[in-house]
Amino acid sequence: MKIPNTFGFDVKATAYVEYGSVEELEELIAGGRITSPFLHMGSGSNLLFVKDYDGVVLHSRIGGVEVTAEDDESVAVRVGAGVVWDDFVAYCVERGWYGAENLSLIPGEVGASAVQNIGAYGVEVKDIISSVETMNICGEKRVYRKDECGYAYRKSIFKEPGMKSVFVTYVNFVLGKKEHYTLDYGTIRQELTAYPAVDLATLRRVIIDIRKSKLPDPKVLGNAGSFFMNPIVPRAQFEALLCRYPSMPHYEVDAGHVKIPAGWMIDRCGWKGKALGAAAVHDKQALVLVNLGGATGKDVVALSDAVRASVKKEFGVDIQPEVNFI
Repeated sequence: MKIPNTFGFDVKATAYVEYGSVEELEELIAGGRITSPFLHMGSGSNLLFVKDYDGVVLHSRIGGVEVTAEDDESVAVRVGAGVVWDDFVAYCVERGWYGAENLSLIPGEVGASAVQNIGAYGVEVKDIISSVETMNICGEKRVYRKDECGYAYRKSIFKEPGMKSVFVTYVNFVLGKKEHYTLDYGTIRQELTAYPAVDLATLRRVIIDIRKSKLPDPKVLGNAGSFFMNPIVPRAQFEALLCRYPSMPHYEVDAGHVKIPAGWMIDRCGWKGKALGAAAVHDKQALVLVNLGGATGKDVVALSDAVRASVKKEFGVDIQPEVNFI
């Protein structure tokens, strides 16, 4: 069975199994249909398959958005892991719920968002998550409070090797009902000057326009979005680099650490628009690696390794893939 993936690779699994409810997942487990090795995935938007998968691939189709609590300040919602992430963002914006709008157009599904701790334009999904509901390969259910999820930049407890047999079934969010925005990141404020006023729909439109101007549509050009994480370096290392590159963009993390855009470093190394075979660095956003047509996972890995080596040589900084290699 072919495995869906946004790189557009022709990769197959021994079996591809979907389920639409917690009860169906319980039946699959009880019936012994999930045999090792297995991989639980969303839409394949953050995966790099280097070969066929010799095992069972599981995909959740659990849907639904349910309001579980509400007052004048906020609304709590329970969302199925199989809901398309951007559909959920649109749902929130349409109802005047604040908090998810900066994460517009990020590919993938709700369950994967909680695993990856997706983020963009000054917001991470952990900022609006209250808890994550799961089931493990033994059929045992557990709800993880946000403070138990180990959230950090593109990290969560669910990404740890020992958690591969834990499947996210629902994610609980809390959205605001009072007007508030996160605007001080990238070119958001500049783009908003073209509009008479700021509201949720306008901000979502601006975020989408910015992303579309930089990121290729995977239906046209295979990719997994941002391929590398932005490195967080000690302040002393950052200050030494700033002496060499006074115009280097950066973002304060805390008193001892600074985040440097990996895309800027890759661009400085001359990789933007450059190809190795059928794999290339996107010509509009150096953080994105693309399949020009006919590339394999191994081709993208080779390009990734070459890019990382260049950045290490030039800046002394290790950049790590955000995409998961399978």
